[in-house]
Amino acid sequence: MKVRIVKCPQCNADVPWTPASKWRPFCSERCKLIDLGAWASERYRVSVAEDGEPAPPGEAKLPGS
Repeated sequence: MKVRIVKCPQCNADVPWTPASKWRPFCSERCKLIDLGAWASERYRVSVAEDGEPAPPGEAKLPGS
């Protein structure tokens, strides 16, 4: 059976998608905590249209956008 490889959302390292990959989809606890900190500090945001409705897909703002 072929092991699926995903990219770490934080550093882009290859991560095997197996139970042995303790921090998946992250490559390490460090990357996981960096991402958690970004959420906690509200660096990740979901855009909302002025009428209170969520913005159309593809218009959400992510860090670096």
